[in-house]
Amino acid sequence: MKEAFRHIHGASPDGIWAAPGRVNLIGEHTDYNDGFALPIAIPQNTLVAARRRDDGRLRLHSAQGDGPVIDLDVADLNPGAVTTWGAYPAGVVWALREAGHEVGGADLHVDSTVPTGAGLSSSAALECAVALAYNDLYGLGLDAPTLARISQRAENGFAGVPCGVMDQMASACCTAGAALHLDIRAGTHEQVPFAPELEGLRLLVVDTRVKHDLGDGAYAALRAGCEQAARLLGVAALRDVSPTDLPSTHRVLPASLVPLVQHIVTENARVAESISHLRAGRVTELGPILSAGHASLRDDFRISCAESDLVVDTALAQGALGARMTGGGFGGSVIVLVDESRAQAVGAAVTAAFRSAGYRDPHLFPVSPASGARRIE
Repeated sequence: MKEAFRHIHGASPDGIWAAPGRVNLIGEHTDYNDGFALPIAIPQNTLVAARRRDDGRLRLHSAQGDGPVIDLDVADLNPGAVTTWGAYPAGVVWALREAGHEVGGADLHVDSTVPTGAGLSSSAALECAVALAYNDLYGLGLDAPTLARISQRAENGFAGVPCGVMDQMASACCTAGAALHLDIRAGTHEQVPFAPELEGLRLLVVDTRVKHDLGDGAYAALRAGCEQAARLLGVAALRDVSPTDLPSTHRVLPASLVPLVQHIVTENARVAESISHLRAGRVTELGPILSAGHASLRDDFRISCAESDLVVDTALAQGALGARMTGGGFGGSVIVLVDESRAQAVGAAVTAAFRSAGYRDPHLFPVSPASGARRIE
């Protein structure tokens, strides 16, 4: 990183910062409904080498792109001004300034091992790494949850993706060996021990290599539908609907909105059930919960795809404890909870099933709960 930074920017960086991608165990699309989620950070990180500038220029370069350095004037940053990958780091600087922090320019060089478009929050990792770098470069003294909110503001207001805050909270606040219990409305988070390898289990990520773009309108439509349902039900957010309320929603809501409410209400309950099992050391009990979550995303939210469903069905047929798509949907990745002795067979079966269906080979790798955003040099 240092050598690449010097080659591109002509000087040494002031430091290097890292922020991870994430896997959400359970609690999908609940964050923008004031609900609950249970993500972990993964070992794959986005690294940002950075050097403060005093001339108001923001200069961005990515090791993953062949393009030239993006050169911007911090004073001119406004939504829509940047439409490439640079919208995410530029959006962080814009969001910091919008929040009243007097930050200026910087030279940034980015390198990442978080797969893009795989539902593993590559954008949140980039935003949180940049936010943490700026926090140190400009001595802002902001804590991790605040940096996560700044990063979410960047993605919502600058990059134009109406995501909730779960991805950024996971990237900023997770710790190794734990899942992060998020209560979005309360703004609180708690570390819940989660170490499947100690139970002889493995959490396998299967990147279907079906790329998704959450800025294409589908995600926004789902969020708008949930918000409309909450208004019609007379509640602040779908978090306020209990499982016992579900039968009555059919009398109030258009038929198109009922499945959205069904998913959010049952998904919040799945988060609570998962936390209860983890605290009791019953990691294997997560399996059926994951599978139920996938069925809900597939049938109620309708955001799965043929490739994701094939992974889930094949993994379960090969003895996996549970599996579900993770992330915003429309492609991306599936997580599989499997006994370590069965992991290789499950992976081989999934790959064989993809080849039989004429799909590209998936990308499979195990993950363990990793550390959140941090300065590494």
